[in-house]
Amino acid sequence: MKMTSTLLTIAFLFASSQLIAGTNKRNKVIYGEDNRVDVVNSTNSLFVELSRSTAAMISSSNLRPEDNGTTKITARTLKSSGICASERFSAQISAANCSGFLVGEDLLVTAGHCIRSNSDCKSYKWVFDYKVDHEEQGAITVDNSSVYSCSKIVNRSLNGSTMDDWALIQLDRKVTDRAPLTYRTSGKIAKNDAIVVIGHPTGIPTKIADGANVRSLENTFFVANLDTYGGNSGSAVFNAETGMVEGILVRGTTDYVYDSAQKCQVSNVCANSACRGEDVTYITNIPELQK
Repeated sequence: MKMTSTLLTIAFLFASSQLIAGTNKRNKVIYGEDNRVDVVNSTNSLFVELSRSTAAMISSSNLRPEDNGTTKITARTLKSSGICASERFSAQISAANCSGFLVGEDLLVTAGHCIRSNSDCKSYKWVFDYKVDHEEQGAITVDNSSVYSCSKIVNRSLNGSTMDDWALIQLDRKVTDRAPLTYRTSGKIAKNDAIVVIGHPTGIPTKIADGANVRSLENTFFVANLDTYGGNSGSAVFNAETGMVEGILVRGTTDYVYDSAQKCQVSNVCANSACRGEDVTYITNIPELQK
């Protein structure tokens, strides 16, 4: 989520995340067609089930407990933050700084650049079920049981030389209403394999984006043409056939560019085989999750 000059008009969306930014943080982009869909609009029952075990990293200041056992998530919409009204999901709020996913009854994985210290651990909540019932929905409320604190950072890596980027954190209590995700424990995904990412592009409610493939395999990560943005950092990247977690979305191409005609930001679009691609840390890089 490293800022570029084209993103200055929406910099406040990630102002707090800049405090925890790593030097290898970059934004993301749309490749070919925009494959992002809200969970409610997905026709793939496997992907919908997987989305239940993904979470949003949201500042405590954006969460307002209500008297009825729920928590209201508050934030500005993309449209009010400099994104063109013509953009998809522009009416939705942007509350998440990063994404994460459940790998144990109280263990969650995210990107290493998303959470760097105990202070970060204490400042953010991990919220499941941050999603909408329809595309134009503004306000979002979740049950208090869907909101978790970070108890401690179990282990993490953010290495500018090797480009390794991941974090394993322990939540403040066990998650009992959804299952930990199945993840690869050895070996690597194959080039050209079909993949899907689930997370929070530009901090908006959960999006499922399939239609992507692995482009190349590097030492600590693989490269793919995933439709992801800042806020997707820490998202689970799944094998589209098996539903197994293959990696963690961490870097990519600049996601927004300025549209001089509309005088606002629009999504950067590349051909499926063009631009640099999006980097995904291998899930097997995490020692605690290896076989």
